[in-house]
Amino acid sequence: MVNTLNELVFSVNSNNFNELAIRVFRFQATNNAVYRKYLDILGTNINTVHSIHDIPFLPISFFKTHKIYIGKNRPEQIFTSSGTTGANTSKHYVAKAKIYEESFTRTFSKLYGSPNKYCILALLPSYTERIGSSLVYMTEHLISESNDPNSGFYLHNHSELIDTILKKEQENKPMLLLGVTFALLELAKKTNLTLKNTIIMETGGMKGRGKELTRAETHSILCQAFGVKAIHSEYGMTELLSQAYSTGYGIFKSPPWLKIFIRDPYDPFTLLPSEQSGAINVVDLANIYSCSFIQTDDLGVKYDDNSFEITGRMDGSLVRGCNTLVL
Repeated sequence: MVNTLNELVFSVNSNNFNELAIRVFRFQATNNAVYRKYLDILGTNINTVHSIHDIPFLPISFFKTHKIYIGKNRPEQIFTSSGTTGANTSKHYVAKAKIYEESFTRTFSKLYGSPNKYCILALLPSYTERIGSSLVYMTEHLISESNDPNSGFYLHNHSELIDTILKKEQENKPMLLLGVTFALLELAKKTNLTLKNTIIMETGGMKGRGKELTRAETHSILCQAFGVKAIHSEYGMTELLSQAYSTGYGIFKSPPWLKIFIRDPYDPFTLLPSEQSGAINVVDLANIYSCSFIQTDDLGVKYDDNSFEITGRMDGSLVRGCNTLVL
């Protein structure tokens, strides 16, 4: 059954998503000890669950306190989240790294084409300075597949990065500059460019490195500094094996095996219709050996075409109020 699920995940479509999600749910509800106990506490009968709307989503905070994992063998990768000193960090135990690689490769290629079209430049100082980042793992693979000698990570060497961008612009080589938000804003202070062949993609936020800005404010600064019309964004997290991307204006699109649902932030078991603001639930079918059904702490809106927008984060009182079950 597992091999069948592995094969089906990346061929799923809107017509059979619910059916496959239920199969994944029953596999995880049976084999994931933490998720099974969570369902038992809720009194969930897995045999009566026939719709995604009936599936209880696991609070993301459990990745900080429990091993959310299916498998007798040691995981091939353990991804960890960033965190402040002394804070608990999430751990994602990944049974098969190839599933993650297939997920991010397929998603990137679907939206942007083959990585070998680009010179891929990464400005991810807060990620490359620690171990266990799933974002760095993904970026390393995309850089390797780009086959461009100038592709790579640029830590704090902004002058070299700007020189590379100018060089590739003169060569008319398409570029992707993927950067954590605070690092792109620092770079923006040193630039006044007009880029024609470069995609600027932000991810990860400020990480406590400066004043939190709205997305509109951030993108306005970056557009002016780099001379581009729109800023792209990547939405992913340690606990997932899939990403969504925005090609501008903060509207994200996801691959067929990743779906967003909106829940009532005051009632974690009630899903809201499209166009209503609330807290974000994620179904990531690629996350077979962990948990595919996760309550995040992000706030957002889902639209009728399945695109979505991130509008903020739940505050501490809401998070505590929604995660009252202790295993």
